[in-house]
Amino acid sequence: MANELQNRFNDFMNSDNFFSNFGRSFFNLDGHDTYMKTDVAETPKDYQVNIDLPGVDKQDIQIDFKNNILTVSAKRDSFSDQSDHEGNLIASERSYGRFTRQYQFPNVAREKIAAKYEDGVLKITLPKTDEEIANNHHIEIQ
Repeated sequence: MANELQNRFNDFMNSDNFFSNFGRSFFNLDGHDTYMKTDVAETPKDYQVNIDLPGVDKQDIQIDFKNNILTVSAKRDSFSDQSDHEGNLIASERSYGRFTRQYQFPNVAREKIAAKYEDGVLKITLPKTDEEIANNHHIEIQ
């Protein structure tokens, strides 16, 4: 059971990029973390996705759903310069730029997907449908 849940979690989180990000938190020398931290929950009725996007304006977030793939893109503009009058900046860990992440969800009622952005957290609800079962077609081998 635990392995099945872990496999489903990995599918949701698009684990294809695991090795390209391996060791990132240990060897992240520039101090920037552009990874969208996400929680995914499944209920009998829907999928619920919560994504941390602190410092991102609502108008700079784009959400698309196509071919069972949820794509979330966000842009954080550069921040004001915090250096002193000589241009000295001791440390900078705030990241900016464009970030994108994809998640795969089966049998979603696309027209009923809802999103809300509040206090730096994007909450997306993807209602389930039985449409996927109806779209399957069995082919007889002759």
